Amino acid sequence: MPRELPQDHFCPWREEAEELKERLTSLEAKMATLERHVFGRRAERLPTVAAELRADADATAAQAEAAKKKRQQRAARKAEEAPAREIRHAVPAEERHCPACGGENLRPLGKGRTSVLYEYVPSRFEKQVHVQEVLACTCGRGVVTAPPPAKVVDRGEYGPGFLAHVVTSKCADAMPLHRLAQRVERSGVPMSRSTLTDLFHQAASVLLPLSQHLLQCIASADVVWADETPLRVLDVKKTKLGYLWTFLTQNEAGQWLIGYRFSMGRASKTPKEVLGGTRGALVVDAYTGYNAVTLPQGRVRVGCWAHVRRRFFDALATAPEAREAMDFILELYRVEAQAREADMVRTAAHRELRQVHSAPVLARLHAWLEAQAPRHPPKSPLGQAISYALKQWEALTRFVENERLPLDNNRSEAALRKAALGRKNFLFVGHEVAGENLAGLYALVATCEANQINPEAYLADVLLRVQMHPNSRIGELLPHEWVRRRAAELVPSPLQPSS
Repeated sequence: MPRELPQDHFCPWREEAEELKERLTSLEAKMATLERHVFGRRAERLPTVAAELRADADATAAQAEAAKKKRQQRAARKAEEAPAREIRHAVPAEERHCPACGGENLRPLGKGRTSVLYEYVPSRFEKQVHVQEVLACTCGRGVVTAPPPAKVVDRGEYGPGFLAHVVTSKCADAMPLHRLAQRVERSGVPMSRSTLTDLFHQAASVLLPLSQHLLQCIASADVVWADETPLRVLDVKKTKLGYLWTFLTQNEAGQWLIGYRFSMGRASKTPKEVLGGTRGALVVDAYTGYNAVTLPQGRVRVGCWAHVRRRFFDALATAPEAREAMDFILELYRVEAQAREADMVRTAAHRELRQVHSAPVLARLHAWLEAQAPRHPPKSPLGQAISYALKQWEALTRFVENERLPLDNNRSEAALRKAALGRKNFLFVGHEVAGENLAGLYALVATCEANQINPEAYLADVLLRVQMHPNSRIGELLPHEWVRRRAAELVPSPLQPSS
């Protein structure tokens, strides 16, 4: 009969088995992630929580009908704003007789039949030849010359609309400049990539005061979102790794201000340069590079529940119990959906709703995390997810006490998607200054798009205005202020007689 070993007896094989089990779990998780990346859906979207709040079919039907009506109104508004050209169709001469009596005494009946046809008219570039009138006095001494056309760059051959198109094509449409050069040449204008590159950087230099002031406005806000993504920089034999940082905020009017900053490293230098010495909240992930601006004398760090959920989602393949944590997080988002349905976001009622419904969910989730932590190896996917949530717990729960704080950092990640698309298309930037110029123009274009402003129209206007505008009032040319001033200019004053 074998002799039983005491429970505290050292068993090398047991320790080795635990280590192998932990390694196997880690490998299974990596394999599941790789299979999903290659063959499956990469998205980890939450269920549609808004639909779960509507219990009866009548409410759902009414919601669908309201959404359909809203889409129709938006389409009608877009149709009215679209440029239109009236084309008259006359009755052919051989048919200009009455089909009943054969008479030719025909007269117009009403305004005619009208139909709408949307057609594509290829865009074109034009070569403008500006001739300035020169007048000479009969005395032989005085000469008067008409003013020259406004130009972004002295003696430049390309107008503000052309530069705006170049910037928008690269920053909004992620089009590499060599492809744009081919498209311009197809339109009949001789063009090279080097010329477009020069124009792009000239536009960035002219608009630099605006992009810098935009970052200053964001830094002065009470709540700021931030994130970063890698961006390759061309170097000898190989590329270097730079980073594009985004900082954004939402003002009281609900308008988004989005800024970018490029750097050659991921250290805390960039957050300190942008947010150093400011107060408020900073919504970020767990990256330690933001610690320099979230110290006790700096901003309050707010965690991201989307990052927490992503870790539990990745652990599902090896630990099905991770679904329980995801269900808790889903309840938090249900509360936010309820606030949106009731139109109480960022109000005192929103804070009260969070304290009544979200706080108990957080308490249950924390108890679950504490109970599950000893049951899973620290290096396993679920163990790492639990550790991440517990270490970030204070930052993750701050949203309960402040209705202005969001649940996640998805806004800043969304602000980097266009940059990620551009990174796939044009692969890298030429040098550090090129990265800085790209970041400045990205900021203005992204802020335009976030506030439903046409970036081409905006850039074509401010490329000329910014050079003559007082620096003390440079904020008037930021996209959200520019569109308000333009709207005011289009509305005639009641004291001004109409023409």
